[in-house]
Amino acid sequence: MDCEKSLVVFQNRSIRRIWFNEEWHFSVTDIIAILADSKDEMAYWRKLKQREPQLVTICHGLKMPAKDGKMRYTDCVNTKNAFRLIQSIPSKNAEPFKKWLAQVGYERVQEIENPELAQKRMKELFKQKGYSDEWIEKRVRGIAVRDELTDEWKKRGMITEREFSILTAEISKATFGITPAEYKIMKGLKKENLRDHMNDLELIFTMLGEASTTRIARNKDAQGFIENKDAAVQGGSVAGVARKELERRSGQPVSSSENYLDVPEKVKRKRLKDE
Repeated sequence: MDCEKSLVVFQNRSIRRIWFNEEWHFSVTDIIAILADSKDEMAYWRKLKQREPQLVTICHGLKMPAKDGKMRYTDCVNTKNAFRLIQSIPSKNAEPFKKWLAQVGYERVQEIENPELAQKRMKELFKQKGYSDEWIEKRVRGIAVRDELTDEWKKRGMITEREFSILTAEISKATFGITPAEYKIMKGLKKENLRDHMNDLELIFTMLGEASTTRIARNKDAQGFIENKDAAVQGGSVAGVARKELERRSGQPVSSSENYLDVPEKVKRKRLKDE
């Protein structure tokens, strides 16, 4: 295990973490040691579980390096449940987190009542990450297209993340000739969101493949996994044909190994304009 990647530092204290089920999980006792007014985080955790037994259900026992250097099972929580744990710790150190959670909850209620606020905040977040207005418009539109597709799948009996993943891979293969997992490898990505590292054309063809799949599934009244898989292949093929034609006429591939890990999209866009 890479020690640097297995630790996250907060208030000059280390919290052990491990990648499990496609997300980070954090040591419960390390969180308690930082936030709780207790000299014995293990004893505190035992009492906390007695007081709130439901906390046990949000934990996973995962092996992490202990103080003696050996790998030992440790109660861990993902990011969402770390916030739930923090809410149960009556400590002044936890108060800033609780206030922040209350603010986030309030904003979420506002977004439900007025969806335009959610889109506005999303755009602002992308701006803060260094994306241009042109890219943001396509990315946000792509999210809407994706949501329409997943809603259509749910209506047609697709309910599990695995089914969504397989169908998405079929669209990607037909559109770009590679799966999302292979695309991430090509771009040098690991846990990052693939679409956040796509350029304009990649986002456009992704949208075309997914929008086409939605229309085909709807018009053919596709039911069940097999029929929706066939619709996904057909929808992706529509985008694939268009991609190949553009590549033939432009002499350049659409798929790119470029990412925005080190240089923000906005900076790269400006460099291209200045060339």
